[in-house]
Amino acid sequence: MVKVIPLKYGPIFKQIFGQVEVFKAFVKDVVGVDLDIDQVQMEYEYPEGIGFVKTRYDLFAEDVGKCVIVEIQQVKEGDFFDRFLYYHLISLAEQVKSYDAYWFDRVVYTIVVLTSVPQDKSVNFSVAVSSMNPVTETGQTLESYPHRLVFLVPRLVNEQTPPLIREWLELIKDSLDKEMDETAYTRPLFQEIIQAMRATTASPETLLEMKDERAWELVQAWTWEEGMEHGIEQGIEQGIEQGIAQGLEQGKLLAKLEITRHLLDVLDDETISLKTGLTVEQVRELREAS
Repeated sequence: MVKVIPLKYGPIFKQIFGQVEVFKAFVKDVVGVDLDIDQVQMEYEYPEGIGFVKTRYDLFAEDVGKCVIVEIQQVKEGDFFDRFLYYHLISLAEQVKSYDAYWFDRVVYTIVVLTSVPQDKSVNFSVAVSSMNPVTETGQTLESYPHRLVFLVPRLVNEQTPPLIREWLELIKDSLDKEMDETAYTRPLFQEIIQAMRATTASPETLLEMKDERAWELVQAWTWEEGMEHGIEQGIEQGIEQGIAQGLEQGKLLAKLEITRHLLDVLDDETISLKTGLTVEQVRELREAS
């Protein structure tokens, strides 16, 4: 087993998947296209603004006929489906530079990697692909538009996940607990990726960016505690008939459980136990149930 930096952190994900050979192999396995590129741009913005909201792409590459965007995203807001559709459409609109020419010079592929899942279970897949192809009244799909918007969820990889994509999702998922068994991967490229993920190889700049990202996660997670005060009050009200004390304890427990669910991807079981007052065993049971 080797200690690695989880691929849920943007800086390490971009550092590794921003390598040309890794990027090309990932795109080939996910959308089935070969890219002829010699660079992958990070934090890319189009020279001229398009639309009303500024867009910046985590990883961006294009060759003569194709444009590929790869985004790493932990589910922090509920608008990610809309947001990445917007990103996808901007890369299409950017190609139309004249009022008398509406054709697109490049096919746009947007790949979004979601390294966490919402608590409301609105994401229940490992791979979801959106196309713009029209469907006729007879159910025939017209292959008019080759562009694709692809969502990948490593945590939900399963037997129905396409084999080539499954390899990548399992690699990403395996990194999320900070340890990997490098002997489980025979593909030479994956061995190189694991070596690049080793905690001892990260630059001070990368570690600083990760520290900022982790701090943001903690702030987001703990803001739920404030919201849970309402849950405690509700528990008290519901418990009036059974006794104020019992209702209070029930409300507090519900609050702790809700907070814990949001900390599972951020902290280890022992730290969560100290922060919430739950036992380590209770935390582990919640982790297994999530």
